[in-house]
Amino acid sequence: MHFEVLVEDASGAITLKFLLEKILESRGRGHSFRVLSYKGIGRLPRGLHGTTDPQKRILLDRLPRILRGYGRSLQGQNAGVIVAVDLDDRDCHQFKQELEEVLDCCNPRPITLFRIMIEESEAWLLGDREAVKNAYPAAKDKVLDDYVQDSVCGTWEKLADAVFPGGAAKLASLGWPHVGTAKCEWADRIGKLVDIHRNKSHSFQVFQRGIRQLAGLQETENGP
Repeated sequence: MHFEVLVEDASGAITLKFLLEKILESRGRGHSFRVLSYKGIGRLPRGLHGTTDPQKRILLDRLPRILRGYGRSLQGQNAGVIVAVDLDDRDCHQFKQELEEVLDCCNPRPITLFRIMIEESEAWLLGDREAVKNAYPAAKDKVLDDYVQDSVCGTWEKLADAVFPGGAAKLASLGWPHVGTAKCEWADRIGKLVDIHRNKSHSFQVFQRGIRQLAGLQETENGP
């Protein structure tokens, strides 16, 4: 099966590429995927028409048009769409319902899986503490101990406090481009080491089960 994967930023795209390769075991199994990153999450447009300038590449603003386009282009193909977005400070159930309403407006409807990262994609990295420590041996154990998995707590800031010299405050003082660069580095260095079976993030395990179900993959004995 082929998956078109939509994610809101570059660091999330890096993380997803590593994780999907491991989940799908795509080499030699006939599965494939393409990850498309956007420049922010934005918000769903009123009336679900998605009239935002496409050059701005804001994910939710364009989502209605994107899904309608996939409904036409993927019709009859063994292919689907994955929309992976951060929860941030939204209500999870309400957000999921709003996303499903976008899909309901599509005719034809593409096969679509909505998955929400609680709170941010860095939670899926923090879900494997061993991977964090292997990527950053000097990562602060106290910070990692205090983190409550999948909590709404400022997740990227927690990871920054654990691995970035001077922590989140120092990184934020450098400006957002530096934050984005650091997040991409974490995604690359930790993401390639994440063990998808020992990952303690519940939202990641829900994501993994959904992908494997769509792909028709059997769970392994050590799987979720």
